[in-house]
Amino acid sequence: MNLSQHLKHPVFKVCAQICHENGWEAYVVGGYVRDLILERPSKDIDIVVVGSGMELAEKTGEKLRVKKVSLFKNFGTAHFRYKDIDVEFVGARKESYSRDSRKPVVENGTLQDDQFRRDFTINALAISLSKDNFGEVIDPFNGLEDLEKGIIRTPLDPAQTYSDDPLRMMRAIRFATQLDFKIESKSLQAILENSERLDIISKERIVDELNKIILAKEPSRGFKLLFSTRLLHRFFPEMVALQGIETISGKSHKDNFYHTLEVLDNVCMHSDNLWLRWAAILHDIAKPPTKRFDERVGWTFHGHEDLGARMTPRIFKHLKLPLDHKMKYVQKLVRLHLRPISLVKGNVTDSAVRRLLFEAGDDIEDLMLLCNADITSKNEFKVVKYRKNFEMVSQKLKDVEEKDRVRNFQPPVSGEVIMQTFGLGPCAEIGIIKTRIKDAILEGEIPNEYEEAFNYMLAMADELKLKRVSSEK
Repeated sequence: MNLSQHLKHPVFKVCAQICHENGWEAYVVGGYVRDLILERPSKDIDIVVVGSGMELAEKTGEKLRVKKVSLFKNFGTAHFRYKDIDVEFVGARKESYSRDSRKPVVENGTLQDDQFRRDFTINALAISLSKDNFGEVIDPFNGLEDLEKGIIRTPLDPAQTYSDDPLRMMRAIRFATQLDFKIESKSLQAILENSERLDIISKERIVDELNKIILAKEPSRGFKLLFSTRLLHRFFPEMVALQGIETISGKSHKDNFYHTLEVLDNVCMHSDNLWLRWAAILHDIAKPPTKRFDERVGWTFHGHEDLGARMTPRIFKHLKLPLDHKMKYVQKLVRLHLRPISLVKGNVTDSAVRRLLFEAGDDIEDLMLLCNADITSKNEFKVVKYRKNFEMVSQKLKDVEEKDRVRNFQPPVSGEVIMQTFGLGPCAEIGIIKTRIKDAILEGEIPNEYEEAFNYMLAMADELKLKRVSSEK
């Protein structure tokens, strides 16, 4: 196969010219080649040089008038960004591993050595940049056939490949999920047998691959593979605990692991937001510790939304996920995920809607998307009924928001006005008054307006034994 007609990017032409002038060999390798054949977009070009990758990078950057070429002498690599493409150069190398580390001992090598060290056959493809065979695909492991058949396979013995670098097990599942490929049976068995080796990999590297799985079109495929190979058990036991069905007195609960995956896929049909997808993963995470059986009502999971919200920071910390506003966003959605569903089941009062709008704030649309995705049942009639009621709740949210403007609202009477009116310094009474005004607005007792809130505050004065000292408003 020759792909010269597809190598239109200036980097390829310039590299080829420089290699010809200096008698060097260079090849495009890895993901760019794979994606080119699969007709997928790619923003990264990896070039292997039999010789000095840094020297070719400098000469290529100079010809292309690149502002900065970054050289990493310890690793023998170089990088620059040309327009919207990241280009990395590396000398061809061979690797050997020790048992207790994924960091290899690296030596200079040939193109074949470099292809041997690649993780999968579909990533071991190379395209020549030499003048005499420009564009020719070099495929020593039948990667082209694996691409055509949709198979993830290692170039060498899979047990050795995964033991050498256990992160490759996560990458295998990530590629299978992203590309909708199957992992070769020998390779899948090798992942299962080497799953404990994942423990030497940092959480940051594991979660980087996990997030790529979560961002795939159908992440449930990846999670099912992570579960069946027992990789998930190594770093996310809380999710593993969701799996299984228990039956007592003929009453069973649903398998919350597979329910969670269904909710996740439902969310993915409507949003690319990684953190909303994490909220779907964690929305029922506290069901195992809150599970109880009652002879009269069957299985219950009371308070799992509150416990789940409390578990969220611990899970984020363990997985080295960010502990900033992203975590707080996920935590909020986990805590509130039952609220819209309870409105669907009961009477939709303005008061309940106001409180939901106030607590969810600007995340109300995402919360509604999550809750809508959470409506899963084999009973199609029940799903249709819930979805119809959900539309009613959504409309009620819009109506109440338009009328009362309570999303993210602050009580119209500020703490400064309260202190001025009653001659107070900082004290508990100020918080009590603001909370009472807020509750009165949310309950619909008074409108969300200054005059009404101020008069309501004055009406509380006797009860709180406060005396007005100012007539200003």
